[in-house]
Amino acid sequence: MHHPEENPWKITSEKEIYDNPWINLTEYQVINPSGNLGIYGKVHFKNIAIGVLPLDDELNTYLVGQYRFPPDQYSWEMPEGGGPIGIDPLESAKRELLEETGLKADTWTEILRMHLSNSVSDELAILYLARGLQQFEAEPEDTEQLIVKKLPFAEIYQMVCRGEITDSMTVAAVLKVQLMIIEKQL
Repeated sequence: MHHPEENPWKITSEKEIYDNPWINLTEYQVINPSGNLGIYGKVHFKNIAIGVLPLDDELNTYLVGQYRFPPDQYSWEMPEGGGPIGIDPLESAKRELLEETGLKADTWTEILRMHLSNSVSDELAILYLARGLQQFEAEPEDTEQLIVKKLPFAEIYQMVCRGEITDSMTVAAVLKVQLMIIEKQL
């Protein structure tokens, strides 16, 4: 698909507003694509978002439940977290799966790359399907108060369709895996 490669936004100045070990917020003074002056705020993420959909031989999967601070609500989602930029994202995925569920997998497939909120951030997500599961001991981080549930994938798919699962990476991974099942790629 053909599209323009040149950035139509012109930056006239920038100012760091906030910085911590995970994110950075910068405010830009810009000339927008129509030639008008304006501002743009960008949240830069210092990690890659990593998500893992574990799927066993009976097509069961594992959801992690936890209270999420930003939306101020409880969330059921696949095992996920952040992986340092510059480190193989697959290694981060393996770490997250083990930490949150105690699972290790024999087979790993990258199923999606996506930007999570590209109107305000540069956060990249990489999603994996993990197969050939073996159970070990979970090792959650001290900031995580997790509940892990093993459920049939078909039930998880219905939860997504009913809007009971709203985490964007989980929704995308579940819909992708459902397509893979329909297309007999699994």
